[in-house]
Amino acid sequence: MLTTIIQASENFCIHQIRESHTVSEGITKKRTLIAYIDIEEENSKKHRVYLASDINFMQRISKVFLEEDDSDEETLIDMALETANLIVGSAKVIAEEEQKNPYTIQTPHFLKIDSFDFTYDDSRVIKIENDEMIIAIKEL
Repeated sequence: MLTTIIQASENFCIHQIRESHTVSEGITKKRTLIAYIDIEEENSKKHRVYLASDINFMQRISKVFLEEDDSDEETLIDMALETANLIVGSAKVIAEEEQKNPYTIQTPHFLKIDSFDFTYDDSRVIKIENDEMIIAIKEL
């Protein structure tokens, strides 16, 4: 499942942000905007997908979608929620098309602005220059 979410994240970097990126294992200790979406597989397994991006990563996204060079905190939180929805929604479509464990998604929720300190089963970091976004997944 994380594979399709990472694929959707990479597609997002390529087609929306239009910047080169890298993917690595682990998490970052930076202060991040943390949002999540719960998903449920057809076999009734539930997972929580976290997207935690540093302020600069989310500001890049705000610049792409809103053409804002310096968004306020509320706007960055809204962008974090929308980004989680776009990426996990895209991953859902990829999973359906590839018939790889299709699932349904819930509404995204914002948790906090802080370092990522939640338990998770697997994670990756998407990096554009010095800006980072954590993608982590936890079975519920």
